[in-house]
Amino acid sequence: MFDVKSGEVSKMLLQQLTGFEKEVDIYDVGTVLSVGDGVARVFGLSKCMASELLEFPNGVIGVALNLEEDNVGCILFGESQLVEEGDQVKRTGKISSMPAGEAMLGRVINPLGIPIDGKGDIKTDVFLPMERKALGVIQRQPVKEPLQTGLKAVDAMIPIGRGQRELIIGDRQTGKTAIAIDTIINQKGKDVFCIYVAIGQKGSTIAQVYKSLYDAGAMDYTTIIAATASDPAPLLYISPYSGATLGEYFRDRGKHALVIYDDLTKHAASYREISLLLRRPPGREAYPGDVFYLHSRLLERASKLSDELGGGSLTALPVIETKAGDVAAYIPTNVISITDGQIYLEPNLFNAGVRPAINVGISVSRVGGNAQIKAMKKIAGTLRIDLAQYRELEAFAKFGSDLDKATLQQLRRGERLVEILKQKQYVPMNIETQVVIIYAASKGYLDEIPVHSLAKYETEFLSEMENMHKDILNDILEKKDLTDDITGRLIKVIEEFTVRFKTTIK
Repeated sequence: MFDVKSGEVSKMLLQQLTGFEKEVDIYDVGTVLSVGDGVARVFGLSKCMASELLEFPNGVIGVALNLEEDNVGCILFGESQLVEEGDQVKRTGKISSMPAGEAMLGRVINPLGIPIDGKGDIKTDVFLPMERKALGVIQRQPVKEPLQTGLKAVDAMIPIGRGQRELIIGDRQTGKTAIAIDTIINQKGKDVFCIYVAIGQKGSTIAQVYKSLYDAGAMDYTTIIAATASDPAPLLYISPYSGATLGEYFRDRGKHALVIYDDLTKHAASYREISLLLRRPPGREAYPGDVFYLHSRLLERASKLSDELGGGSLTALPVIETKAGDVAAYIPTNVISITDGQIYLEPNLFNAGVRPAINVGISVSRVGGNAQIKAMKKIAGTLRIDLAQYRELEAFAKFGSDLDKATLQQLRRGERLVEILKQKQYVPMNIETQVVIIYAASKGYLDEIPVHSLAKYETEFLSEMENMHKDILNDILEKKDLTDDITGRLIKVIEEFTVRFKTTIK
């Protein structure tokens, strides 16, 4: 099976026959049989553990994945060219782990926890295992605290809670990463630590993400774990687990963390590459049989802990890239069935200028209203239905010209709701601000405003709310509810402003 030199074979046999008195050495030191493509076969490590770190020459580190009868299959975190056939391999006795701690915040690191941003070493004494069994049901509590993204469309219709796993899915270039970055920016001052795991992306793309977060002041509470497209497949494979480990460090200390895996399609591809090189049997689409377990053991680590364990949370936002909108493909369906809902982004909506390009029909949050404040729950109840009906009527209205009054009214309302839910990139909104503008749209106050003037209406209305009616916004934020008193004051402001606005656009 391997191209082993005859001299090498006799040397191995001699070791096996004569080395009984040096048993410890034989167990702890092995020999490289073959190496290439980030994978090495090692002979002689008979007491090696699964996922054990192995030391190769030239500072290359490996992890044992395949424990076979006569050799150990390892993945290498470094250049395969630095390892040669016949090299000595040492056991470390340690399971693959990485440094963790608050010193990681604001830094760009590789999946092994080594900084790659040129800002010096990271000083921390805490080392945590990369792979860890997810906590059981008894250690958890229901997801009930909102994790606001700052995006009107998401917070109103597809709410995310702390400890939830919400999938962001769509074709390439539909704004998946933009939603993730907006969510990180929106955590400013909310005591949530963020980890952005870039899997198989270009270095320039990761640099842009860093710049966006840095400019928004979000790097103070964020760590970027970068496994670039030029890195070997083993680094891409471990990167999400590194992100989960770092997130668990905060969660287990009673704090809140958010981890974004961007994206798991490339992660599955890197695992397929490793598995095929390790000669594991291929299954559907050449993925190994345990590709479901690959993602389930990762995403199951996201949770809201019980109060006895400190009540910390780890929220996961995995990203999946589809091809031609095929959400029923193998990896997309796997991750959809693991997560607690998905945000589906549609290319047609994106190209039509609806951003974020969320398809309301397929997108869902399985935590729902539990992750919303009462005020948002009250006004968002009809929003999803109104939009879904509008989408159906819109398609129907293209064919028929004679529409009854009620249908025309639904179309008018839907058109304005779509316009109000549009949002520019990197400008997340506070929840109380979202509540007042969505209230105005869903209660029909904007029905008479021309669609092209709605952006102007929103800007001026929110500016007036901030400057002259801050008390209403503060009351919504404090009480988290739309009481009769708050609603009465809000309606008065909306009515007065709308009348004034109509006179300015005529």
